[in-house]
Amino acid sequence: MNDPAIAVEGLTKRFGSKTVVDDVSLSVARGEIAGFLGPNGSGKTTTIRMMCGLLTPDAGRGRVLGHDILTEGRAIKLRVGYMTQRFSFYEDLTIEENLDFVAGLYGLRNRRRVVMETLEDLGLATRRHQLAGALSGGWKQRLALAACLMHRPDLLLLDEPTAGVDPKARREFWDEIHARAADGLTVLVSTHYMDEAERCHRINYIAYGKLVASGTVAEVVRNAGLTTMLVTGARTAEAAARLKGAPGVEQIAPFGNTLHVVGRDGAALGRTVADVAAGTGTHAEPAETSLEDVFIRLMGTSEDNMR
Repeated sequence: MNDPAIAVEGLTKRFGSKTVVDDVSLSVARGEIAGFLGPNGSGKTTTIRMMCGLLTPDAGRGRVLGHDILTEGRAIKLRVGYMTQRFSFYEDLTIEENLDFVAGLYGLRNRRRVVMETLEDLGLATRRHQLAGALSGGWKQRLALAACLMHRPDLLLLDEPTAGVDPKARREFWDEIHARAADGLTVLVSTHYMDEAERCHRINYIAYGKLVASGTVAEVVRNAGLTTMLVTGARTAEAAARLKGAPGVEQIAPFGNTLHVVGRDGAALGRTVADVAAGTGTHAEPAETSLEDVFIRLMGTSEDNMR
């Protein structure tokens, strides 16, 4: 059981003349929460579907939970919980009826007992007679997670699971995921939220079909080689205008009355920011590079495969 839960090499998928996943290799350890980051259309969903047996790759190989992704797709599906981007349950059925339907699809024994245990486990018991279509985003998310977990999978694949839910529901969702991972569940989650990515043990960044960064958050930030300066004061708007296109400056992001100024050439960036700060009466100081800074940098240096 020391083998990775996911180990794929060279995954490639084409649709017509477009290569949407291009030679992607990644590994996810058992019990790990792995983040899958990337812009819209970068190939995250397609990669996830190849790993869980829903799509056949045009090239590459790999094993998921010890099963070959090319020949043992059915075995993988039975041991994986897959939560899709969009709510995909019957809105005119109740929570309980939806879970009963899913239990039937998996052919679970003692179906009634399993459904009731799942309702209790995910805090849905008091709402079990409520129609799925009447649920808020957070409760729909909880129903979807319950359906993914009721057959006790070894691997959970989550495709942007918290889109459209409020911060409280997002935090409760992540607390639940960490609790499950502590009990040995492996999780691969795609997300656009940087705070969620930072809650993962490791992250993998895919841009336009290519995997361009992998490691812990600290490793990915460090390997990006970026320098960040923080500019504060009453004239930050003027400072931003002067900094645009200046030597060493690659990113300028306003945050309230402050500016996040980022670049790869730390020396040039420091000189430019110091000059602009002196000329505008603002204050400049070094700051920690954020994962969002790295995200933007990686997007800017990647070639759009759909262009």
